[in-house]
Amino acid sequence: MLALTLSCPTMVMSDETPTEQYAPKDSTYSIIALDRETGLLGLGVQSRALSIGNRVVTAKGGVAIVAHQSSSNPMYGKLIIDGIERGMTPQQALEFALRADKDPDRRQVSVIDIKGQSASWTSKTIPDWKGHRCTDTYCVQGNTLAGEGVIEAMAKAYESSKGPMAERLLAALDAGEAAGGDRRGMQGAMLKVVKPLVRADFDDTLLDIRVDDHKQPLVELRRILGVTRAMETMGRVGPLIQKNDLAGAMKLARAALVHSPESDMAFVAIADISLRQGLKAEALKAIEQAIASNPAQKGQLSRSKTFASLSGDPDFQRLTR
Repeated sequence: MLALTLSCPTMVMSDETPTEQYAPKDSTYSIIALDRETGLLGLGVQSRALSIGNRVVTAKGGVAIVAHQSSSNPMYGKLIIDGIERGMTPQQALEFALRADKDPDRRQVSVIDIKGQSASWTSKTIPDWKGHRCTDTYCVQGNTLAGEGVIEAMAKAYESSKGPMAERLLAALDAGEAAGGDRRGMQGAMLKVVKPLVRADFDDTLLDIRVDDHKQPLVELRRILGVTRAMETMGRVGPLIQKNDLAGAMKLARAALVHSPESDMAFVAIADISLRQGLKAEALKAIEQAIASNPAQKGQLSRSKTFASLSGDPDFQRLTR
């Protein structure tokens, strides 16, 4: 028999079994953080995994936040937060949870508490590149990454960014993606921020927005954050109108449009304020823009007492019929 030697291009083969290769994993990159001034705790995450935000974070306002990823196990969140509430440090609570896990080598876990104490675990056997970096205000961690530069970029972006926590977390995720991100691609993302509970509160959630399945999840996450900020801004418009601070109300309504340029409710508010200022043409223009953004506003505006003075106006009738 002849022995043949075949020359083939070098191929990098997966060491996963077919079952492992096609099963969903929470391989990902994320950041958890503490704002010492406000006591807020937050997480930002992106991954080539469906609905990643549903399972990689456990948080309790005023206590701690935990990212549990790679093969996510929410047990870590419960055990670690319970341990911290019972007096353990994050490191002690993390070690306790690892001992309770029958399969710790599949995990990547980070925790930061309200005191600024942090701890992290990255198994040596989860897919490369993997690693973490913790400080007393944040932890960045990831696996199945393009390289170490991903978490380095995230850390640098978070440290240098300003503004609300959610925007800083998103800046870190953007930087991680720009550095290569999850080497498998993109699919899901999430931002979560919790606040310390006070006696009258029943819910510590300040922000919880997520993108379950999208080709550009961070772009979509930023859009949703903008819609959220616009809604928050619009909530302050009505009280100013009641106080007859029309200039202040108009300023807020236009600020809402900066956050979310397609906000039909911001256009409705601008129309309302303009009409109160005697600026009928400006009011009709804003009404037209509100309807262009959301055609359902036709029926709403035609029934609204706010615009009753326009009911006989032919331009208003044309727009709302």
